[in-house]
Order: sequence, then structure tokens, then C-alpha cells
Amino acid sequence: MIVDVSEIEESTRPFEFSISPGELDLEDPTFRLTGDIRATGQILKRTAQIDLQGSISAPAEIDCMRCLEPVSHVLAIDFDVNFVTPEHFASDKEREVSPEDLDTDVLDSDRIELTTLIREQILLNLPEQLFCRPDCKGLCLKCGANRNLIDCKCDLNETDPRWAALKDFRS
Repeated sequence: MIVDVSEIEESTRPFEFSISPGELDLEDPTFRLTGDIRATGQILKRTAQIDLQGSISAPAEIDCMRCLEPVSHVLAIDFDVNFVTPEHFASDKEREVSPEDLDTDVLDSDRIELTTLIREQILLNLPEQLFCRPDCKGLCLKCGANRNLIDCKCDLNETDPRWAALKDFRS
């Protein structure tokens, strides 16, 4: 969805739309959107800045960090992004970046592509670690079996033969 900010007078304009997962082109093999993405919010045009505030919700599947089994998850992301024109964006190389500056972007034209913004926000807000359950045992280091499903009986204390010569090194 493209918003033409030149059509917005200095006021607030609401937006609400849904997009399919295929439109976002997410290239993460450990993360899959399983349904439509819903975005709602508002655009506020000011003299030198445009503020976008809103929320994103989408059903997803994320692979467990330990056993790689898919886990159902509902993304609920709130965002607050600002756009400024190039002449209002500080270009000082010696300037310290504050946390507020991280949510500010340069507006190169009179159009804002909301689909790109939604894609960015989803990628920035993916959970770093997600487990299928708190006591997930993960995969066996030797045979690769899911230790939640089977007890593979692998001896994890066995010394790698490449390191066996160092075993007697301590004296």
C-alpha cells in the first residue's frame, strides 16, 4: 500500500489494510507467516516531519531454537516511525545518535510504501529465542535426533578421537 503524503494536509489520516504473506518476501527459513498480516494505524503530517503510529498482527510459525520443531506464534507489533525530508535530517558525521533517531528515516519522495515498512517492522521484532516448551531437550549432538521424542542413548561424554591425545597431557 502506497500513501501519497502530498495529499495529506497537516492532519491525521488513519490507515487499515491486510496483505498476504507472499507480498512481504521474507527470506528467513526459520520463520513463516501462516495467514494474512493486518496493519492499522495513523499518519500524522507535521511541518517538517511525518509520524506513523500503528500496530501489526499476524499468525506465524517460528522454529524452536533447540529442536527446530515449528511453534505457532501470533505477532503483535506496535510501531512508531518518523520520516523527515533530507534537508531536516542531520547529516553531521560527528553527531551522536540518540535512541529516538533510530526510529527516524529520510523521506526521499512524497510517497511512503507501507508494505516495506510492515516488512521492516516484522523483521526487527522477531523473537530472538522461542522454544516449543520451557524444558525442550533439543537435538542430540551426535545423531541429530529430537531428544523430546526419543531417547537416543548416545554417549555424550565420549571423547572425540581428535582430542584423545590431549587427555593425558595434564600432569
